Amino acid sequence: VQLQASGGGLVQAGGSLRLSCSCTLSGSFGVISDMEWHRQAPGKQREVVASITYSGSTNYADSGKGRFAISRDNEKNTVFLEMNSLKPEDTAVYYCRALVRPTDGSYYSYYWGQGTQVTVSS
Repeated sequence: VQLQASGGGLVQAGGSLRLSCSCTLSGSFGVISDMEWHRQAPGKQREVVASITYSGSTNYADSGKGRFAISRDNEKNTVFLEMNSLKPEDTAVYYCRALVRPTDGSYYSYYWGQGTQVTVSS
């Protein structure tokens, strides 16, 4: 299982970015459940930003409510994070995470992507 995140960059405060994370399944792994975005700012712990179930139910951390939108394309095993009205405090490395199980199994495991840097200038 591999997750590849992209879409980060440098943006001015008030701007927007759209992150993407594609999950590649291999071997016996074939079922993706929840997909999430987390972020980690320098000197801080990693925190969840938003999550989405396979059926599309979403949850957001208070920091992103009203500004961020998570979505997914189940056919392409891809999760997106649309970020609007960005603030300098949104500066962090953003990571995607997916909950995956083998096609013929019942135990799920989490897998992380490599992270993409988002920098918001004031």
